[in-house]
Amino acid sequence: MKTGKFWVYTAIVTSMVFWSMSFVWYKEIYQYLKPITTIFLRLVISSSILLLATFLMGRLQKIEKADIKLILILAFFEPLLYFLGESFGMMYVSPTLGSVIISTIPLFVPIAALYFFKERLTWLNLSGILLSTIGVCLVLFDSNFQITASFTGVMLLFLAVVSAVFYSIILMKASTKYNTLTIITYQNTIGVFYFMPLFFIFEYDHFKTVEFTMNVLTPLFEMAVFASSIAFLFFTYGMRQIGISKANIFANLIPVFTAIFAFWLYGEELYFQKVIGILVVIGGLFLSQFRRRPKKPIPVRNE
Repeated sequence: MKTGKFWVYTAIVTSMVFWSMSFVWYKEIYQYLKPITTIFLRLVISSSILLLATFLMGRLQKIEKADIKLILILAFFEPLLYFLGESFGMMYVSPTLGSVIISTIPLFVPIAALYFFKERLTWLNLSGILLSTIGVCLVLFDSNFQITASFTGVMLLFLAVVSAVFYSIILMKASTKYNTLTIITYQNTIGVFYFMPLFFIFEYDHFKTVEFTMNVLTPLFEMAVFASSIAFLFFTYGMRQIGISKANIFANLIPVFTAIFAFWLYGEELYFQKVIGILVVIGGLFLSQFRRRPKKPIPVRNE
């Protein structure tokens, strides 16, 4: 492998590690902060970093007046609805299950693309969706084949999945005029203002009682700096070098990394059936993307 390629793949894999760790960081930060507070502060930190980075790199484009509504709708689906579903869902489920459900987003984007853009859905796409659905079911069951996962948590995470699918459809239109860094920077910044009233109405009183020790600040900044900022910058760099289709395949590693980190750091049980379920989900994801050539690039979820 050439040195240049080595650093490209290193950047992409590193971004997957950071996104995987975000599911574990949720469990750490929720010992001190509530979900809306976590998202609000995470977006404040992340948008500040991205605004500075895109400005210094000269990559921040001006949004045309006619496209402001489009960007506002984009930010409504993600980060607003997406993070509401993911963050509240992670209160009820394990890091591994959360990452497995979120990893199914690329499976459902082709279905939405079929409806909105008339893109062809092959039998490989359908087979991949079916296989990954079976894998998710295996992860939902414990070692005694009993469902222990919270129904509320699973439904909230699927709200995040649906939101990400609609976000991806809108992003297909926005990405024809604006670079990816511009879009994600503006949507995160708008997300701060979307979450601000929710924060002050529902969680500000609790926020005032929190003592911001290193136990609170460490996972918060890890999520904001690594998962919401550096990971995206690394992935964007890698995607530009090898293409979005090849880069997207690496996202299949997220449930694997999350399961390992959750077992190592969080003590989550990692039994044989769960491992098989994760592998089945990943197999379905690979199958759904195999030889599929969309007319427009399928965007990637921002963590």
